[in-house]
Amino acid sequence: MKFLKSKSKPTITEFIAANFNEREEWRQREDNLELFVQLIHFIRPLKTNKVATVDLSELILFLQVNKTYSQNLSTYIKEVLDNKKFHKILSDAAILQDVDFIFEVKKRIFAKILPNQPQKDTVEYVLNQVFYKATDIIWVKKIPFEQLEAIYAVLEFNSLYQTAEPISPLSELMISMTLITQRISGRAMETDVIKMVPEFDGYESPFTAFEKELLEIEERIKIGPIYSVSPDDLSYKQLQVLHKQCEDFVEKAFSNTSKYGISLRVNQNLLRIRQQLERLKVLLPLLVVENKKDEKENSILLALELIKYNCYKNNVRKFINESTQLISYEITQHTAKTGEHYITESRKEYFKMFLAALGGGLIVGVLCIIKVLLGKIETSYFGHAFLYSMNYSFGFIAIYILGFTLATKQPAMTATALVRALEEGNKKQGTKTEKYSAFAVLFARVFRSQFIAFVGNVIMAFPVSLLGIWLIDYAFDYNIAASKWEKLITDISPIHSAAIFHAAIAGVFLFLSGIISGSVANRDKHGQVYFRIQEHPFLKRTLGKKRTLKLANLYEKRWAGIISNFWFGVFMGSTAIIGLFLGLNLDIRHITFVSGNLALGLYGANHIVSNSMLFWGIFGIGVIGLVNFLVSFSLSLGLAFRSRDISIFELRFVTSAIWNHFKRKPMSFFFPTEKKQKTTVEENYLHHEE
Repeated sequence: MKFLKSKSKPTITEFIAANFNEREEWRQREDNLELFVQLIHFIRPLKTNKVATVDLSELILFLQVNKTYSQNLSTYIKEVLDNKKFHKILSDAAILQDVDFIFEVKKRIFAKILPNQPQKDTVEYVLNQVFYKATDIIWVKKIPFEQLEAIYAVLEFNSLYQTAEPISPLSELMISMTLITQRISGRAMETDVIKMVPEFDGYESPFTAFEKELLEIEERIKIGPIYSVSPDDLSYKQLQVLHKQCEDFVEKAFSNTSKYGISLRVNQNLLRIRQQLERLKVLLPLLVVENKKDEKENSILLALELIKYNCYKNNVRKFINESTQLISYEITQHTAKTGEHYITESRKEYFKMFLAALGGGLIVGVLCIIKVLLGKIETSYFGHAFLYSMNYSFGFIAIYILGFTLATKQPAMTATALVRALEEGNKKQGTKTEKYSAFAVLFARVFRSQFIAFVGNVIMAFPVSLLGIWLIDYAFDYNIAASKWEKLITDISPIHSAAIFHAAIAGVFLFLSGIISGSVANRDKHGQVYFRIQEHPFLKRTLGKKRTLKLANLYEKRWAGIISNFWFGVFMGSTAIIGLFLGLNLDIRHITFVSGNLALGLYGANHIVSNSMLFWGIFGIGVIGLVNFLVSFSLSLGLAFRSRDISIFELRFVTSAIWNHFKRKPMSFFFPTEKKQKTTVEENYLHHEE
């Protein structure tokens, strides 16, 4: 290849002239596919995303003028693709292959690093070698369709509908459709999938009917002599109706998740069926031909689809997005309903939140003292991690069961309620200002709810901790914080310690606790745990129907929150020990706990601390609370936006609306200033939906 060795890169026409001339040098090459790779390399733009159109007019004109080159190039490409199978690309590529989410992710990542190499008698092998970049489909789609038609004509490619013999393109197309249909039918009959759509009980499965109808059309095409169907064919129209019924089945199953919950396995099954139905929706029209123009267009479209599916077959990001969106939606549905109870509107609700926060601060103050005492026990790292975790866990569970409030647990819940309100506002008619102003009002209520919860927690945790350590000192003449008072205060300072980083870790754990709560509620709903308890024969005989029903109601109402708070306690109690084990500076800082620790530190120092240390301790409480709030709220807001497929760019409109509302009514962000009113949007989102 003299051109490739020269300093200047040859043009594509020079490349074709050098390799597809009268001497037919390409026939003597050992690796005959290498020329195809180089040919595409000349066409492929250097920067795919920055090219508006890929223009092949020069190549087309060159081939039209030079018949020898065009005939030789045509012969070469036909020989490369002759008798190559491709049904597996259409039936498998870019479609979920395994219901095990982790396994599928690992498989795709590994395939990106070390691509699967199919047999050499397949089109997939050719595409892997030629269109080996995942971005190739982007620039291929930028080639004008009329230019693709011109290339199809000048290279005299064969029509898709010449024959239906084995290994012919039409035969491969029909085999792929048959495979997809059979897989859908089997998957849709699984018990867990059928359970999601009780509305279809007693009716013939649309998937089975679709399979029968498709088989009848394929048999007719195989017989010939016309290897296609017309747009008015009754069987084809019936096939379209059945396909729509299959789509309705899947959409109904997804919409029923609010009633029955959904597991990751069932979600993956439904997602796979949906992907396969979408694939059939693309392939079915390729069986329809009305004139010669349709034959050409369908043949080109099939080639484009083959390239696209092969490029996207190992797409990890799209797979994760599709697989987790519905699950995250169901999880955030639960947190939204929980979060509604943390949003105050009237003065009565505002001061009720304040009293609940005082209760939470009371318990946290006690937990601070217990933790200092547990730290004096001589045990292993694991022992301390276990003791600290149980201290936090049972404390948080007590706060939850008694109806008290821990301020920073609210953002993870209220973020989803806010996004749900935004979603509802977007569905309604009206100007953008009206839609976002309603959201801004709701945000102001959320913010002031957080504010009063912070205040209640802090002003109660501080005196309770101070009173507790004084009582212990008074009763036992022992100052439990005398040896570690300096650490207790220094750890709060944002400039003398990693308090901000540790507060961010606590914010992540607050977010995770909300996820756990939602996932447990979703799992129990899907597993019908509430109904199982309610109808448990042993419980009904021993406790009676009424008590069993109360137990079931209690489980449904409280269990997800109990598990969430338990694991939040484990996260909080074990982080520092894990950091010691790994040699990393890991710990947690929570606004309510640091206010209690400040009280313990002051008493441990006999109230003799420098003004600087006291200032940074008090200032650190505010900073830690802000970081707790921002991290947990931001993560929850991002998840809620994603689960509802709302663009993150909407945040700029939301932020603008909130700022405008703040300028008009700044006090509404801290105190209830308006009378209690309920608009339609607020009624939908400020009350529990049954």
